[in-house]
Amino acid sequence: MITKIFSLDKDDIDEEIISQAANIINEGELVAFPTETVYGLGADGLNSNACEKIFKAKGRPSDNPLILHISNKNLLYNLVDDINEDAKKLIESCWPGPLTLIMKKSDIVPDIVTAGLDTVAIRMPSDKIASKFIEKSNTPIAAPSANSSGKPSPTRAKDVYQDLNGKIPMILDGGSCKFGIESTVVDCSEENPVILRPGYYTYEDLKIIIPTISLDDSLVSDDKIPKSPGQKYKHYSPNALMKVYIGGNAADVILDQADKLKNQGLKVGILTFNDSITKFGDYKSMSFGNRDNLSYMSHVLYTALREMDNNGVDIILAEGVSDDNLGKSIMNRMKKSASNNIFYI
Repeated sequence: MITKIFSLDKDDIDEEIISQAANIINEGELVAFPTETVYGLGADGLNSNACEKIFKAKGRPSDNPLILHISNKNLLYNLVDDINEDAKKLIESCWPGPLTLIMKKSDIVPDIVTAGLDTVAIRMPSDKIASKFIEKSNTPIAAPSANSSGKPSPTRAKDVYQDLNGKIPMILDGGSCKFGIESTVVDCSEENPVILRPGYYTYEDLKIIIPTISLDDSLVSDDKIPKSPGQKYKHYSPNALMKVYIGGNAADVILDQADKLKNQGLKVGILTFNDSITKFGDYKSMSFGNRDNLSYMSHVLYTALREMDNNGVDIILAEGVSDDNLGKSIMNRMKKSASNNIFYI
């Protein structure tokens, strides 16, 4: 299969290219497309055979549910059995945007999308290209991240091409994704909503809207098993071994470790912040920006991991951040990327 990339301008979207993408979806094939979070690998969410191709292209476990993406809030009523008051408040406040809601599914949602569960995950992206593409396809788009399963999520079209070239027919290139980490996932299927995956919308943000909202136990303690099936799998992992250091003098500790590893013949990559990057001289290093700009850090995190792999490093030593507000979402990804190799200084 030949994979073609089509570049699009968010401010002047080429309708012909969008129509081509929609036709591919309606023919039961796959299209990778940008969202405000990461690139998604889309199929007709009501076509079981098409959705099965997502799992095959990614190497994704079949018990890992997919998220349905819609372009209009009214479409939600066909996909779920009930929308409770908490879900309505979150929809009103956060859609379109990087928030996924889990609700009881209707009969039209295929079991392959929900991994046989009685609930379905749905979100309404704010990205203009995603919205136009979904609308033109005239069907909910089932889409996990457009990467090989377990690897860092793609935030650029070239990341998608690197993983899925020859496996899908089309990639819509909308440039770099705005937020850079996946959507917040909230389970609204029970009496009180629970955050299963932190994202751009933080616990602190959502608690203002729903005071009774809580964090899943697995986000509070590493010893707890995640409620969301997909969260039990390896995620966001570079090829290189990764270690994360947190604390006031983390950069100094990283430099000491880097020197020792270099003496052992290993190629070391460093992920740090603007105020520390000059410490690392000739090491392959990248900056997360300013320490107080967590939005930028989330934007570049996956790009940095992929660039380290592209540079062939053996081990990545990275600075982490405090585990609150958006920092919780970032550290959720970094902990998984580093297989919980986290060191507090």
